[in-house]
Amino acid sequence: MDAKLEYLSQLIIEFYDKISSWEQEVVKESGLSPTQMHAIEVIGQAGKLRMKELAEQMGLTTGTITVMVDGLTRQGVVEREKDEEDRRSVLVHLTARGHELFEEHHRLHIKLTQDLTSQLSARESSYLAAILTKMNLQI
Repeated sequence: MDAKLEYLSQLIIEFYDKISSWEQEVVKESGLSPTQMHAIEVIGQAGKLRMKELAEQMGLTTGTITVMVDGLTRQGVVEREKDEEDRRSVLVHLTARGHELFEEHHRLHIKLTQDLTSQLSARESSYLAAILTKMNLQI
């Protein structure tokens, strides 16, 4: 096996593990699961989403999303509403508490990004953005 590819693979795994550990620690304080917090992030970015759209963006089944949204609704984080354009669909959006959780988590992501890129030059930051964009298209 190519030694450079093996080394790169190890670096990616190490980076993923560190990001996952950071995310677990940050989310733990909210009382939510990482998947629930991810749903809040997706909804927070979109404003309102159909349940099917949320499932697609998260890579989960609509059944799994329904159970998750039920829990988030009980916790007062999201609300459901009828979709006026498509009466078969249900939209979900964040409540005031959901927006607070979203904003706080987003601030933590920005802080992490600042910390991770603080030692990079402007040029390196641009390269990193371009590389991550290409990589995100592959997954």
